[in-house]
Amino acid sequence: MVVLHYTAMESCEAAAERLCDPQFEVSAHYLIAENGDIHQLVDEMARAWHAGRGSWGNVTDVNSHSIGIELANTGFHPFPEPQMAALETLLADILRRHDIAPERVIGHSDMAPGRKSDPGSRFDWKRLAHKHLSVWPTDAPTNTPLSSFPNLATCFGYPNDAAQDDILNAFRLRFRPNASGPLAKQDVAILASLVARYPIDPPAGDA
Repeated sequence: MVVLHYTAMESCEAAAERLCDPQFEVSAHYLIAENGDIHQLVDEMARAWHAGRGSWGNVTDVNSHSIGIELANTGFHPFPEPQMAALETLLADILRRHDIAPERVIGHSDMAPGRKSDPGSRFDWKRLAHKHLSVWPTDAPTNTPLSSFPNLATCFGYPNDAAQDDILNAFRLRFRPNASGPLAKQDVAILASLVARYPIDPPAGDA
């Protein structure tokens, strides 16, 4: 899979220095600057230390099963057009070469709800989905009960040991960045539409 991050640092140069400093024990395969420059820091076939604790579906060691891409961004401002264009080009190439499905492109917050928030509410996931580089839900009406949210979240890939509030927050960061408050019917409807097309695990009770 591919995991997207923001650096949460003031500059690309500062992020590169941190990612290349052994004392911090953090690394990523790629770092993309605000101007679109792509820096490869780790060979794609090598393990990078970008994901940390968390899981996605049945993958519990995400570092060993993913390519990590860091985007130079503090987390508080939009991602510039040159940076997004460079990401699209890089992602398309990675997905083609490694035969990775769009639904296997996730955010750090997806695999580590409650612990991580990157790439954050300002990241344009819908744009990636339009290029078949990630996924986006349909807004078809559904009568799915609110109580189905935990099972649907697990079927989509969210960690089954995370608190429901943390999963809801991670889900909204990506798919409903302006939403707040308790679990709503629209949350469940969106998640159900995603699971119908991109289930990472079969629903409970299925073979």
